[in-house]
Amino acid sequence: MSASITEKNVIDRWERLRVRHAHKHPPVTNVNEALAQSMTFGERASDAFAATMGSWPFIIAQSILLVFWVILNVTAWILHWDPYPFILLNLALSLEAAYAAPIIMMSQNRQADKDRLAAEEDYRINTKAEEELKDVMHHLEQQDELMLDILRRLEDQHQVVLGRLGVGNLANTPA
Repeated sequence: MSASITEKNVIDRWERLRVRHAHKHPPVTNVNEALAQSMTFGERASDAFAATMGSWPFIIAQSILLVFWVILNVTAWILHWDPYPFILLNLALSLEAAYAAPIIMMSQNRQADKDRLAAEEDYRINTKAEEELKDVMHHLEQQDELMLDILRRLEDQHQVVLGRLGVGNLANTPA
């Protein structure tokens, strides 16, 4: 009867020591989706504008337009509306640059904000992973202790069985 009570106490102790995993952190969020949902029309427009102006098709189309402009004005097939040194072309390009630069900067600022949020999310995920790893290590240490406890109990029972058989303690006998 006392062995049964002792076994129950051991089981209760193991149940209390058993590590239960609990998620104490918020779920992982996708920074891109969160920011995309909160963007205004102007922010979307500036991002689209920056993406268009920073592309090869835009550079190629603009280069073709500039070459066509210069050729038409140099060859005089049509009335010279912008003779050399192409003051009107220079004005148009300056106007384009004057509007493009602030819009592209707005897009870059938003990208910097997104990068900052992504870095914060990465830090939070790394912290979460570290906590999870600590929990796993703690759980493994608890399992090691329980396994050693089981091994000690088996050794004790083995010694009892050997004593009942009259063999004695073989570990203390000289070889």
